Amino acid sequence: MTSDAAKSAEEHFSQAPLALAVYERVAALIEELGGAEVKVSATQVAFRRRRGFAYVWTPPGRNPATSPAILSIAYTHRIVSDRFREVVQPRPNIWQHHLWVDDPGDLDEEVFAWLEAAYDDAE
Repeated sequence: MTSDAAKSAEEHFSQAPLALAVYERVAALIEELGGAEVKVSATQVAFRRRRGFAYVWTPPGRNPATSPAILSIAYTHRIVSDRFREVVQPRPNIWQHHLWVDDPGDLDEEVFAWLEAAYDDAE
């Protein structure tokens, strides 16, 4: 991950302190796996290898300063867990798992395992 990407992520989440904290925690977890490209867009910060596998964003239409952060994990298989608020299949062979995060401490070993599977899958 480059410092320019981290700076851009900080700017992207400048009005969303929880989302910034979640981004920083996810970035640290992904760094443990070997790192990934960070791409900042108008609506989210994506982590990519061959393709995107993890995204941090805030719900549209809500005050970013008080809203939860969302970690979306893209994986070729559906992960079954009550922790996901929504799971969708936007295209064949990709499942998008949306985890609403109220505290970066919620990104535990189970979430790390999901990120690791998606990270390996995105190579």
